[in-house]
Amino acid sequence: MIRALFALICLTFTVFAQQSQSQTLTVTTVTRPPFSYVEDGAQTGFSMDLLQALAQSLNWDYSVNRVEGFADMLGAVQDGSADLAIANISITASRETQMDFSQPIFESGLQIMVPSEAARQPSLLNALLSRELFIAIGLAFALLLGGGMLMWSFERRSQPYFDRKLKEAWFPSFWWALNLVVNGGFEERMPRTPFGRLLGVILVISSLFIVSVFTARITSVMTVDAISGNVNSVNDLYGKQVGTISGSTAANFLNRREIEFTGYSGLEEMLTAFENKSVDAVVFDAPILSYYASHEGRRIATMTGGVFMRENYGITFPTGSPLVEDVNQALLALREDGTYDEIYRKWFGVRN
Repeated sequence: MIRALFALICLTFTVFAQQSQSQTLTVTTVTRPPFSYVEDGAQTGFSMDLLQALAQSLNWDYSVNRVEGFADMLGAVQDGSADLAIANISITASRETQMDFSQPIFESGLQIMVPSEAARQPSLLNALLSRELFIAIGLAFALLLGGGMLMWSFERRSQPYFDRKLKEAWFPSFWWALNLVVNGGFEERMPRTPFGRLLGVILVISSLFIVSVFTARITSVMTVDAISGNVNSVNDLYGKQVGTISGSTAANFLNRREIEFTGYSGLEEMLTAFENKSVDAVVFDAPILSYYASHEGRRIATMTGGVFMRENYGITFPTGSPLVEDVNQALLALREDGTYDEIYRKWFGVRN
């Protein structure tokens, strides 16, 4: 009788274990290329490939529930409607109090993405073609022509060089004033009238300022272009129109640095605002932005500065989930047998 009861108990546990193994797990995720997205109707990305490798190792069956927002994904884990979530989920202290994490599956960080034209260094050509410099050149021409014609009016009866009719005098007068400014004038064409000599002295002295204006104008245009146009680090974000995703680790970082930003509900909304030039820079997870800048945004976006605020991604589970330990052991096995490195190289190349 006792043996029969023991056999029945063992059979019950065996059936329960088999049922547990055959149970279909619910996996929630969100679209975040290159970690998780749909291509040609198939789930793909670094995280989805890693999930498939884990499922094969642990003999899982699973179904993927793709949600719109990051908060929806994490909420499904918190309320237990999902067995686990995987994408680009940063392991943070605040999230750790609300759910369980696996060991890290990816090392990441934040980075800044800017429009391609904003990353170009200021050039002499840009300075020479600036509107401000054209205005300065126009004023210089007006000053030289006006000074030359004024000298003509003083000297036309006393200086043979200026003895011309009005319609013939404008270019020789301008040429005289230009040579006066550049070369100090012609000794044989020295003004002879008192007003002409006074004007000549004034033009010579003012020539020093004219040359200085040109030099300063070019320098200032290039300097302003460098200051206002380039974002190379976090410190350059102050005073700029910055975008990120609300509630993300990037948003928390910007809040701590007291950098004003516009928060978007999702990745698509943020990238649309970037494409529409509603923001000067985007701060978000480095691999997400790098993937966009090298694919869909390769003509309009570029990464700037280095990666900062290093963070790790993990797989998240409801608090107390029995799956955590099995997943951690399987992740170690995938690293040891080279499967993890193979998946990593597929999406990101050789690790530095």
